[in-house]
Amino acid sequence: MSKAVAGGRSDLPDRERDVQRQAKALGDPTRHAIFRAVADAAGAVDVATLTARFELNHNAIRQHLAKLCAAGLVIEEVGPSTGRGRPRLQYRPTLATSGDWGIPSPYEHLSVMLVEAMRSGRSPREVGAEAGRELAATLPGTADPVDSLEIIAARRGFEPRRVERRDSVELVLDHCPFQVTATTAPDIVCQLHLGLAEGIAEATGGTVKVTDLVARDPRRAGCRLKLRRAPG
Repeated sequence: MSKAVAGGRSDLPDRERDVQRQAKALGDPTRHAIFRAVADAAGAVDVATLTARFELNHNAIRQHLAKLCAAGLVIEEVGPSTGRGRPRLQYRPTLATSGDWGIPSPYEHLSVMLVEAMRSGRSPREVGAEAGRELAATLPGTADPVDSLEIIAARRGFEPRRVERRDSVELVLDHCPFQVTATTAPDIVCQLHLGLAEGIAEATGGTVKVTDLVARDPRRAGCRLKLRRAPG
């Protein structure tokens, strides 16, 4: 007979135990409502926004968010700097929960872009740029377009890492969330994401120019999005 373990049974696969843990976290109605608020928001959400919406104190909201983070349902990240005080913590749904709890996944967005390219006859890069301009409208206010590009890349699962150089910036993408598709059709998928970055950069003020996307084997990741700031 299997032995029971804390939080679940030892004979269950890891994924099934994860789903059980998430279901338990969502069993509290208030916590479930907070999760849906984070999942349905256009961008990452901070504690102050959730406090105002649910009319709870900050500590209660933080406790619910801590349990959602521990269950792997949401991710805590540092928001962009506003220049005043410490940057706020903000929350967004994890990519791993997309198929289980009804959250649109980045793969769905990729599928929409691919269909649009086929339907319209436009190039993947053009379709990506249009989608990038639309995505830029969902971003929190930030003075730095590089921050905007980094936020979108993180939300889509690329695990970006910023490398600052004297006259340029690179975002190193340490993970490819579209590994299978990108391996099958790298030119199409990479051109979509190059256009996406160009559209975001254009819509966030045009003070940063996307100069190149250096592709790598999607199974190893490490693609580099090269950016150059406008003089001045």
